[in-house]
Amino acid sequence: MRVRLEDVARATGVSPKTVSRVLNEESSVKDSTRQRVLAAMESMNYRPSPSARGLAGSRSFLVAMLYDNNNNPASTYLAEIQDGVLDACDAHRYSMMACPLRMRGQDFIRRVDALVSDHHIDGVIVTPPLTDYPALLKRLQEHGVPHASISPLHREGTIGVCMDEQQAAKALVTHLIELGHRRIAHIVGIANHGASRWRLAGYKEALATAGLPNDPDYVVQGEFTFGSGVMAARQLFALPVCPTAIFAANDDMAAGVMWAANERGLKVPRDLSVCGFDDTPLATQLWPPLTTVRQPSREMGKLAALQLMEKLRGRGTGLLVQVPYSLELRESTSVAP
Repeated sequence: MRVRLEDVARATGVSPKTVSRVLNEESSVKDSTRQRVLAAMESMNYRPSPSARGLAGSRSFLVAMLYDNNNNPASTYLAEIQDGVLDACDAHRYSMMACPLRMRGQDFIRRVDALVSDHHIDGVIVTPPLTDYPALLKRLQEHGVPHASISPLHREGTIGVCMDEQQAAKALVTHLIELGHRRIAHIVGIANHGASRWRLAGYKEALATAGLPNDPDYVVQGEFTFGSGVMAARQLFALPVCPTAIFAANDDMAAGVMWAANERGLKVPRDLSVCGFDDTPLATQLWPPLTTVRQPSREMGKLAALQLMEKLRGRGTGLLVQVPYSLELRESTSVAP
């Protein structure tokens, strides 16, 4: 038989109302009582009805993760973030829905309106590049829907999570310089996106610190996709003097560079060193394995969701949390030829 809320109340010696308050994570319950009720729920395998829970607290306990699927619906970066958001939702008895939006679509605002009205979401996790899309942020504010951002460009007063991507990119390019590379190219991510700006700035800063010129021919626009990495690499290979190393602004584009290098008969890293950014599972699935910056994407998704829930539960306004990075030096980079 299905265990009821009243059964949990009777087993713990508290009122059904107290059990309901524990479920809704209200701050008025003493910690000792909360822990006793949660332990009983676990041991009795109690699973609350989401609809009844929502009616009791006038909340849906539903969080939406929004992502732009114009170009890259199967991004491993997004999959890692989604797993982290799910971790946080499971821990706090929230449901999560993944909602693809086309940032360049004519029906963008209508779809945002429909999401809010049809699903009565409590809050939103916004992923890049939607993180920096003014039309979306303005609409969420008009609807009164709280949101947390992953790697936002504008950080003052923002809830979510970020990383010092400029310093991470600088450290990665400095590694290439220490290997003897002097002709280092960079494939930029989506234009006007915060991550693209920071990673480009880190690339330029590393060159300037080493006294190397910033050749505009070695900076090519990409879109954070495998295909754009292929196209950008072909453009770089067509230059009169080709680069000896390419830093792509994410792992997907770096994979495209390696594909294009193989197409041209270049061996990585003998003829060309390649590195990316994010350290998605793809980085270790490539051959040779990819040198990259480890951005803890799953942890970032989890932290962003937890900060959003702090606000939703009235326990604070939520914070913008900064996470550390690390360099993952693998076989796709070597000394300059």
